[in-house]
Amino acid sequence: MFSGIVEARGTVVNLIPEPPGCRLVIRHPQIVPQVKVADSISVNGCCLTVIAVDGDTMAFQAGPETLSRTNLGDLRPGSLVNLERALAVGDRLGGHFVSGHIDGVGTLLSREDHGDWSFFWFQVPRSLARHMAPKGSIAVDGVRLTIVDSEPERFSVALIPYTLAVTTLGPLKVGDKVNLETDILAKYVERLLEARGW
Repeated sequence: MFSGIVEARGTVVNLIPEPPGCRLVIRHPQIVPQVKVADSISVNGCCLTVIAVDGDTMAFQAGPETLSRTNLGDLRPGSLVNLERALAVGDRLGGHFVSGHIDGVGTLLSREDHGDWSFFWFQVPRSLARHMAPKGSIAVDGVRLTIVDSEPERFSVALIPYTLAVTTLGPLKVGDKVNLETDILAKYVERLLEARGW
């Protein structure tokens, strides 16, 4: 479980084919020394398991479904990724609960920059939009954000200067793909209502 508060941006060092998936190697000089094999790390919002640690790099395996259903399949050496270590018992929860299980991929439709602030609209599958509501929570590439407005196939968020500076959302361009995880509580409520026939 994660909080959606990104700790750092890591750099992709290599993607090594390991059919049917690949090995993803990421560098971060401060985070990696605190990581051990079998730890869970959120990489652009995807929960991955550390399989090796070597100096300032850590390696993960990503299967074909992960590569096809997230933006991890689009990564290249030099790509930046958002990193967050899993919450430990007793940690403060400053964001919202993020499972690391991606619900779908969105596309940046528009971006309005106002000084150091930005306002984004993302296009999303209609099946995800039903879990979104103004002032609700959404994780975008692992970053916990508050929804400003939501429509049947898109939603908007406002990004503060800090978020733009320390996450991969700052450099996003129109057309870029992002991993999305909707509010886990909304999904539980929907399942409960379906079970009751509502």
